[in-house]
Amino acid sequence: MMESPGQKTLLRRDGFTFKYFFAAHDRCAMKVGTDGVLLGAWTPLCPVPRRILDIGTGCGLIALMLAQRTGEGTAIDALELDGAAAAQAGENCARSPWAARLRVINDNILTYALTSTERYELIVSNPPYFPVGIPCRDTGRDRARSTGTLTHEHLLDAARRLLAPEGLFMLVLPLDIGEGFIRLARRQRWHVRYRTEVADNPGKPPHRILLGLSTAAGASCCSAFTLRDENRAYSAAYRDLTRDFYLGL
Repeated sequence: MMESPGQKTLLRRDGFTFKYFFAAHDRCAMKVGTDGVLLGAWTPLCPVPRRILDIGTGCGLIALMLAQRTGEGTAIDALELDGAAAAQAGENCARSPWAARLRVINDNILTYALTSTERYELIVSNPPYFPVGIPCRDTGRDRARSTGTLTHEHLLDAARRLLAPEGLFMLVLPLDIGEGFIRLARRQRWHVRYRTEVADNPGKPPHRILLGLSTAAGASCCSAFTLRDENRAYSAAYRDLTRDFYLGL
């Protein structure tokens, strides 16, 4: 049963407490963060997809958010290469109100794309983006953030294999890397259907980009917003986007 948003919640320290679910992340290299929350809350769901794939689910955050936003007719597969993270995602999903619709798969997306017979109306990913050679103190975090284990070319190829006709591939990336990703995608005959640029504060340049790609041509929707307002509080746009998830909104 879903806990009421107004019900007092004991906040745990090994993860992040949302209104209707808890995402433990202490065994995951990549923790719950703004990028994942943005993608999970922003991704358009019209028409509501029958099947969703979350590539590189980590602790399962985006898959859980999309489960909350969809109904009984939507099944969600959450794919994760790292065994410890996949196990934790499985536990988070099993303890959520939507356990029956969530499946965690511990596999490499490149292998999965070649062997799976599933086709998804929606694919989402908060993918690796740092070029090889930029070190990180934690090897698991380095693997999760670096394109050395999953290049953007291979990610686009895998998504194409798994995406249903007219389906959407949604991502979040740093703006400069996202621009390069768009150029690469267009060379591979993808079409940009959604583009939202995100800045931290008013007057600051955007530093994140939310993208929606399709192999089918169609209308393109572009927008922009800031995470915080002039008083450093969450902006009205960000509050509206995330109010179904964050406690206290």
